[in-house]
Amino acid sequence: MNEITRFTPKRAKTAGIYRTMALIALSCLMLALGACQSVRPLSDRMESKYSLKKRKTSISRLRPQGPERCDVPVQVSERAFRAMLDSIEESKGVKYRFGGTTTDGFDCSGFVQYLYNQSFQMILPRTSTDLALLGPIIRQDRLQPGDLVFFAAGEEITHVGVYLGGEKFAHASTTAGIRVNTLLERYYQQHYAFGTRIIVVR
Repeated sequence: MNEITRFTPKRAKTAGIYRTMALIALSCLMLALGACQSVRPLSDRMESKYSLKKRKTSISRLRPQGPERCDVPVQVSERAFRAMLDSIEESKGVKYRFGGTTTDGFDCSGFVQYLYNQSFQMILPRTSTDLALLGPIIRQDRLQPGDLVFFAAGEEITHVGVYLGGEKFAHASTTAGIRVNTLLERYYQQHYAFGTRIIVVR
């Protein structure tokens, strides 16, 4: 009994050292995993995050007989798509206005909502966050004209535009109003999140 008592403190000390080493190893592993997550490109993180959210697969379109529910992406005519491009051209220079949904002034989601309503009679969600949950997610190298492109600050969607092809997109810039920029510009590269597809030109 005395012999067991004599060695108990030593065993307890050894066990304590092992526990401490295990905690240090676990902490290092968690830090390493966190570092791996943070160095992943923003677009990869955002695609993963938003693909796990419940996505909306249909929208309403205005018809002579009333609103009609349609699955996305919706097939639209070449003529209607050209009409949207014309609307973008006509809107260039319209000032930015927070909450704006008319040609008196647009914010980013208001501009998208206006374009798709005017050209395709679509009733779209009002905010960029809600728009980001509509339709399938499309990687940047697979974007097609008419897709929506989203940008993030931190881990939240904060901006949306309409992809035009050739890396260009139209949007309501807070500093310059309606304009066309390119995804290759540094700011937009750094904040690009993903694209979604709500129309297909037939």
